[in-house]
Amino acid sequence: MEKFGKFEEKIGVTFKDKSVLKEAFTHRSYINETRERNLSHNERLEFLGDAVVELSVTNFLYKKYKDATEGDLTSYRAALVNAVTLGGLAIEMGMEDYLLLSKGEAKDKGTKAREVILANAFEALVGAIYLDQGYDVADAFLVRHLLGKTEEIVKKELWRDAKSFFQEEAQDYVGITPQYRVLYDVGPDHDKQFVVGVYLDEELVGKGEGKSKQEAEQNAAAKALEAKGWGKGKK
Repeated sequence: MEKFGKFEEKIGVTFKDKSVLKEAFTHRSYINETRERNLSHNERLEFLGDAVVELSVTNFLYKKYKDATEGDLTSYRAALVNAVTLGGLAIEMGMEDYLLLSKGEAKDKGTKAREVILANAFEALVGAIYLDQGYDVADAFLVRHLLGKTEEIVKKELWRDAKSFFQEEAQDYVGITPQYRVLYDVGPDHDKQFVVGVYLDEELVGKGEGKSKQEAEQNAAAKALEAKGWGKGKK
Protein backbone atom coordinates (compact mmCIF):
# COMPACT_ATOMS: atom_id res chain seq x y z
CA MET A 1 0.00 0.00 0.00
CA GLU A 2 3.03 2.28 0.28
CA LYS A 3 2.82 3.15 -3.43
CA PHE A 4 -0.31 5.20 -2.74
CA GLY A 5 1.33 7.34 -0.03
CA LYS A 6 2.44 10.09 -2.42
CA PHE A 7 -0.96 10.14 -4.03
CA GLU A 8 -2.64 10.63 -0.65
CA GLU A 9 -0.33 13.57 0.01
CA LYS A 10 -1.13 15.03 -3.38
CA ILE A 11 -4.91 14.94 -2.91
CA GLY A 12 -4.80 15.91 0.76
CA VAL A 13 -6.64 12.83 2.01
CA THR A 14 -5.07 10.17 4.25
CA PHE A 15 -7.07 6.95 4.21
CA LYS A 16 -7.76 4.97 7.38
CA ASP A 17 -8.43 1.86 5.30
CA LYS A 18 -5.77 1.67 2.59
CA SER A 19 -7.45 -1.30 0.93
CA VAL A 20 -10.43 0.79 -0.13
CA LEU A 21 -8.05 3.21 -1.86
CA LYS A 22 -6.37 0.35 -3.72
CA GLU A 23 -9.78 -0.96 -4.74
CA ALA A 24 -10.62 2.42 -6.30
CA PHE A 25 -7.70 1.99 -8.71
CA THR A 26 -8.32 -1.69 -9.50
CA HIS A 27 -9.80 -2.31 -12.93
CA ARG A 28 -11.76 -5.48 -13.65
CA SER A 29 -9.09 -6.62 -16.13
CA TYR A 30 -6.45 -6.68 -13.38
CA ILE A 31 -8.53 -9.07 -11.28
CA ASN A 32 -8.60 -11.54 -14.17
CA GLU A 33 -4.79 -11.63 -14.36
CA THR A 34 -3.58 -11.30 -10.77
CA ARG A 35 -3.25 -14.03 -8.18
CA GLU A 36 -3.85 -11.63 -5.30
CA ARG A 37 -6.60 -12.86 -3.04
CA ASN A 38 -9.48 -10.87 -1.58
CA LEU A 39 -9.05 -8.09 -4.13
CA SER A 40 -12.12 -6.40 -5.62
CA HIS A 41 -12.41 -4.26 -8.75
CA ASN A 42 -13.67 -0.70 -8.53
CA GLU A 43 -17.10 -0.90 -10.18
CA ARG A 44 -19.12 -0.84 -6.93
CA LEU A 45 -17.10 2.12 -5.67
CA GLU A 46 -17.68 3.84 -9.01
CA PHE A 47 -21.44 3.36 -8.57
CA LEU A 48 -21.27 4.93 -5.12
CA GLY A 49 -18.94 7.72 -6.18
CA ASP A 50 -21.16 8.66 -9.11
CA ALA A 51 -23.99 9.45 -6.67
CA VAL A 52 -21.70 11.44 -4.37
CA VAL A 53 -20.31 13.46 -7.28
CA GLU A 54 -23.81 14.23 -8.58
CA LEU A 55 -25.04 15.41 -5.17
CA SER A 56 -21.95 17.53 -4.50
CA VAL A 57 -21.96 19.14 -7.95
CA THR A 58 -25.72 19.75 -7.90
CA ASN A 59 -25.57 21.39 -4.46
CA PHE A 60 -22.63 23.58 -5.51
CA LEU A 61 -24.27 24.74 -8.75
CA TYR A 62 -27.64 25.37 -7.07
CA LYS A 63 -26.03 27.71 -4.55
CA LYS A 64 -23.58 29.41 -6.95
CA TYR A 65 -25.92 30.18 -9.84
CA LYS A 66 -29.05 31.45 -8.13
CA ASP A 67 -30.64 32.84 -11.31
CA ALA A 68 -29.89 29.87 -13.58
CA THR A 69 -32.77 27.80 -14.90
CA GLU A 70 -33.13 24.08 -14.21
CA GLY A 71 -32.09 23.41 -17.80
CA ASP A 72 -28.93 25.49 -17.52
CA LEU A 73 -27.96 23.86 -14.21
CA THR A 74 -28.46 20.43 -15.76
CA SER A 75 -26.20 21.42 -18.67
CA TYR A 76 -23.51 22.81 -16.35
CA ARG A 77 -23.56 19.59 -14.36
CA ALA A 78 -23.36 17.42 -17.48
CA ALA A 79 -20.28 19.36 -18.62
CA LEU A 80 -18.62 18.81 -15.23
CA VAL A 81 -19.31 15.11 -14.74
CA ASN A 82 -18.79 13.68 -18.23
CA ALA A 83 -15.96 11.28 -19.11
CA VAL A 84 -13.93 13.97 -20.88
CA THR A 85 -13.83 16.30 -17.86
CA LEU A 86 -13.36 13.59 -15.23
CA GLY A 87 -10.86 11.62 -17.31
CA GLY A 88 -8.85 14.78 -17.95
CA LEU A 89 -8.91 15.65 -14.27
CA ALA A 90 -7.73 12.16 -13.36
CA ILE A 91 -4.76 12.64 -15.69
CA GLU A 92 -3.98 16.04 -14.13
CA MET A 93 -3.99 14.39 -10.70
CA GLY A 94 -1.60 11.65 -11.84
CA MET A 95 -4.12 8.84 -11.33
CA GLU A 96 -2.94 7.02 -14.45
CA ASP A 97 0.34 6.14 -12.70
CA TYR A 98 -1.56 4.19 -10.01
CA LEU A 99 -4.10 2.28 -12.11
CA LEU A 100 -4.06 -1.49 -11.66
CA LEU A 101 -4.75 -2.87 -15.13
CA SER A 102 -4.16 -6.02 -17.12
CA LYS A 103 -1.04 -6.00 -19.31
CA GLY A 104 -3.21 -5.49 -22.36
CA GLU A 105 -5.12 -2.55 -20.90
CA ALA A 106 -1.92 -1.00 -19.55
CA LYS A 107 -0.57 -0.61 -23.10
CA ASP A 108 -3.72 1.12 -24.34
CA LYS A 109 -2.77 4.72 -23.47
CA GLY A 110 -4.22 7.89 -24.94
CA THR A 111 -7.44 6.28 -26.16
CA LYS A 112 -11.11 6.94 -25.53
CA ALA A 113 -11.25 3.67 -23.61
CA ARG A 114 -8.46 4.83 -21.27
CA GLU A 115 -10.27 8.14 -20.76
CA VAL A 116 -13.38 6.23 -19.65
CA ILE A 117 -11.33 3.99 -17.33
CA LEU A 118 -9.80 7.09 -15.72
CA ALA A 119 -13.17 8.82 -15.36
CA ASN A 120 -14.57 5.70 -13.70
CA ALA A 121 -11.53 5.50 -11.41
CA PHE A 122 -12.08 9.13 -10.41
CA GLU A 123 -15.67 8.36 -9.41
CA ALA A 124 -14.47 5.23 -7.59
CA LEU A 125 -11.94 7.37 -5.71
CA VAL A 126 -14.72 9.70 -4.60
CA GLY A 127 -16.71 6.66 -3.47
CA ALA A 128 -13.68 5.43 -1.52
CA ILE A 129 -13.22 8.82 0.17
CA TYR A 130 -16.90 8.85 1.10
CA LEU A 131 -16.71 5.37 2.63
CA ASP A 132 -13.48 6.05 4.50
CA GLN A 133 -13.92 9.70 5.51
CA GLY A 134 -17.57 10.64 5.08
CA TYR A 135 -19.50 13.01 2.83
CA ASP A 136 -17.97 16.29 4.05
CA VAL A 137 -14.43 15.18 3.18
CA ALA A 138 -15.56 13.84 -0.21
CA ASP A 139 -17.39 17.11 -0.89
CA ALA A 140 -14.32 19.17 0.09
CA PHE A 141 -12.17 17.02 -2.22
CA LEU A 142 -14.53 17.75 -5.12
CA VAL A 143 -14.57 21.47 -4.35
CA ARG A 144 -10.75 21.52 -4.48
CA HIS A 145 -10.24 19.39 -7.55
CA LEU A 146 -13.36 19.49 -9.74
CA LEU A 147 -15.65 22.37 -8.96
CA GLY A 148 -12.98 24.99 -9.64
CA LYS A 149 -13.51 24.20 -13.32
CA THR A 150 -17.07 25.49 -13.22
CA GLU A 151 -16.36 29.13 -14.04
CA GLU A 152 -14.31 28.27 -17.13
CA ILE A 153 -17.04 25.91 -18.36
CA VAL A 154 -19.74 28.57 -17.90
CA LYS A 155 -17.66 31.47 -19.23
CA LYS A 156 -16.58 29.62 -22.39
CA GLU A 157 -20.04 28.05 -22.79
CA LEU A 158 -18.48 24.58 -22.80
CA TRP A 159 -21.75 23.38 -21.25
CA ARG A 160 -23.71 24.02 -24.41
CA ASP A 161 -24.82 21.17 -26.62
CA ALA A 162 -22.21 21.47 -29.36
CA LYS A 163 -24.42 20.21 -32.17
CA SER A 164 -27.29 22.60 -31.41
CA PHE A 165 -24.87 25.47 -30.84
CA PHE A 166 -23.04 24.85 -34.13
CA GLN A 167 -26.33 24.81 -36.02
CA GLU A 168 -27.34 28.15 -34.47
CA GLU A 169 -23.97 29.69 -35.30
CA ALA A 170 -23.88 28.27 -38.84
CA GLN A 171 -27.31 29.66 -39.62
CA ASP A 172 -26.35 33.01 -38.08
CA TYR A 173 -22.97 33.36 -39.80
CA VAL A 174 -23.49 31.72 -43.21
CA GLY A 175 -27.17 30.80 -43.44
CA ILE A 176 -26.47 27.08 -43.86
CA THR A 177 -27.80 24.11 -41.89
CA PRO A 178 -24.95 21.67 -41.09
CA GLN A 179 -25.12 18.13 -42.45
CA TYR A 180 -23.48 15.11 -40.77
CA ARG A 181 -22.09 12.10 -42.62
CA VAL A 182 -20.49 8.93 -41.29
CA LEU A 183 -17.05 8.84 -42.91
CA TYR A 184 -16.21 5.35 -41.67
CA ASP A 185 -16.46 3.03 -38.69
CA VAL A 186 -14.04 0.52 -37.22
CA GLY A 187 -14.26 -2.38 -34.79
CA PRO A 188 -16.68 -5.25 -34.16
CA ASP A 189 -20.42 -4.66 -33.81
CA HIS A 190 -20.29 -4.71 -30.01
CA ASP A 191 -17.47 -2.14 -29.87
CA LYS A 192 -17.70 0.10 -32.92
CA GLN A 193 -15.98 3.46 -33.22
CA PHE A 194 -17.62 5.95 -35.59
CA VAL A 195 -15.94 8.85 -37.39
CA VAL A 196 -18.38 11.53 -38.53
CA GLY A 197 -17.80 14.63 -40.63
CA VAL A 198 -19.88 17.81 -40.39
CA TYR A 199 -20.34 19.77 -43.61
CA LEU A 200 -21.48 23.24 -44.60
CA ASP A 201 -22.66 22.57 -48.15
CA GLU A 202 -19.67 20.56 -49.45
CA GLU A 203 -17.08 22.00 -47.04
CA LEU A 204 -15.88 19.54 -44.41
CA VAL A 205 -15.42 21.73 -41.32
CA GLY A 206 -14.96 19.19 -38.55
CA LYS A 207 -14.47 15.48 -37.85
CA GLY A 208 -15.32 13.69 -34.62
CA GLU A 209 -15.07 10.18 -33.18
CA GLY A 210 -17.35 8.34 -30.80
CA LYS A 211 -18.76 5.01 -29.72
CA SER A 212 -22.11 6.07 -31.19
CA LYS A 213 -23.05 8.24 -34.16
CA GLN A 214 -24.55 10.78 -31.77
CA GLU A 215 -21.34 11.08 -29.75
CA ALA A 216 -19.27 11.39 -32.93
CA GLU A 217 -21.60 14.12 -34.22
CA GLN A 218 -21.24 16.09 -30.98
CA ASN A 219 -17.46 15.83 -31.18
CA ALA A 220 -17.48 16.85 -34.86
CA ALA A 221 -19.60 19.91 -34.04
CA ALA A 222 -17.22 20.89 -31.23
CA LYS A 223 -14.26 20.62 -33.63
CA ALA A 224 -16.13 22.68 -36.22
CA LEU A 225 -16.89 25.43 -33.70
CA GLU A 226 -13.21 25.53 -32.80
CA ALA A 227 -12.11 25.58 -36.44
CA LYS A 228 -14.46 28.42 -37.32
CA GLY A 229 -13.85 30.35 -34.11
CA TRP A 230 -17.59 30.75 -33.68
CA GLY A 231 -19.10 31.51 -30.30
CA LYS A 232 -16.11 33.77 -29.54
CA GLY A 233 -17.26 36.90 -31.30
CA LYS A 234 -15.08 36.12 -34.32
CA LYS A 235 -16.46 36.54 -37.83
